Amino acid sequence: MGSKLSRESTTNDAPVPEHIDFEDFDILRSIGKGSFGKVCIVKRKKTASEVYAMKYMSKSVCWKQNMIDHVLRELEILSKVEHPFLVNLWFTFQDDEDIFMVSDLLLGGDLRYHIQKGVQFTIDDVRIYVCELASVLEYLESKNIVHRDIKPDNILLDEKGHPHLTDFNIATVLTDQHPTSNHFAGTKPYAAPEVFKAGLREGEGYKYEVDWWSLGVTMYEVLRHKRPFEIDGDTSYTDAYNILKEGTISVQTDWPDSLKTMFFKFFKFNTSQRLCNVDKLYKLELFSSINQDEVLTNLQPKFIPSQTHLNYDPTYELEELIIESNPLHKKKQRILKRKKTKERKLQRMNSETASESNTAEDLEDQALIRISEQFQPFNRKWQALKSTSQSTEQDESSKLSSSESESDCINEVTISESKDSVQGNDET
Repeated sequence: MGSKLSRESTTNDAPVPEHIDFEDFDILRSIGKGSFGKVCIVKRKKTASEVYAMKYMSKSVCWKQNMIDHVLRELEILSKVEHPFLVNLWFTFQDDEDIFMVSDLLLGGDLRYHIQKGVQFTIDDVRIYVCELASVLEYLESKNIVHRDIKPDNILLDEKGHPHLTDFNIATVLTDQHPTSNHFAGTKPYAAPEVFKAGLREGEGYKYEVDWWSLGVTMYEVLRHKRPFEIDGDTSYTDAYNILKEGTISVQTDWPDSLKTMFFKFFKFNTSQRLCNVDKLYKLELFSSINQDEVLTNLQPKFIPSQTHLNYDPTYELEELIIESNPLHKKKQRILKRKKTKERKLQRMNSETASESNTAEDLEDQALIRISEQFQPFNRKWQALKSTSQSTEQDESSKLSSSESESDCINEVTISESKDSVQGNDET
């Protein structure tokens, strides 16, 4: 007698979703901040070997800056992507004050930090950065994602010097219904001409090519510590568009022609002529010695970030401890205090009519409630277990179907042989 396969066996063993929240982590130190979020290093209490970067964003600040949709879209995008040269998302959760994103911890600092520190990157460094980040752009395009904000600030280095793209706050997902983006988004000095044209409500919109233009501007700045075009945050859309249309850039006389060619192709005004996919990239002389199949595993930049200290501005930690009005290390006390008044406030809001409950504080409370309801927690570890469990269940189900099919065939043969035997007896 063999073992019997059961369709119910795997569903009973399906992984149970693991609840993750702020209490699961020890806060080690603050290392950065963005427009509406701060970043700190955290250690997971359950397994001390797991160390991450945790970005936390104030719901109130996001609401006041009208950025809630952007934050929720970023979380949705990051929950669906994973790549060796992305800053990958592991967990998301929320409390009454903040939305939390727990991601890969990269201690090499961002390219902006190193540019400001005067690091002299080599052409070999830039060549490897372009290859590795191009693999990311190819992957994102396969997911219909346009990042729209590639710049030195959003490229983090790991301890071996490899670049990782981060910050999908203004990324967009193209669809059959909306195959292009039709408004300005990004950081002006790094934006492609068609992005400025979209800001002027002209043109046919833009697609994935804009990220390659931004990558070119970023790599030029990495090498020269200045940008190729005289555009800043105060430059109008019209002036910026005309500057880029003229397309004049200066290159160093000691640069090899292969490097100059790469930049000239990055900055092609016509998107059909622009360097904007890996097939075009590896046809360039600068990349002729690189094996495309080894990009994800075997390349090594010459510049390796310091291993003796964290590569970030130490004032972030001082701001968190001294200046920050709602410091993270005092969150527990604040949350407990808020919970004491929350139910009473909700009861009052529910008892009032819409016209009565229209103070600024009430409107904010209502918005924060909606944010909490729209938020979807994410746990990549559980998703992986769930995926493995489903795959195992499908395999076992397939084996069961195959076993049942073989059994049916045997029964048919047995029945057929029995009929033949009966017929033979009749003939005798």
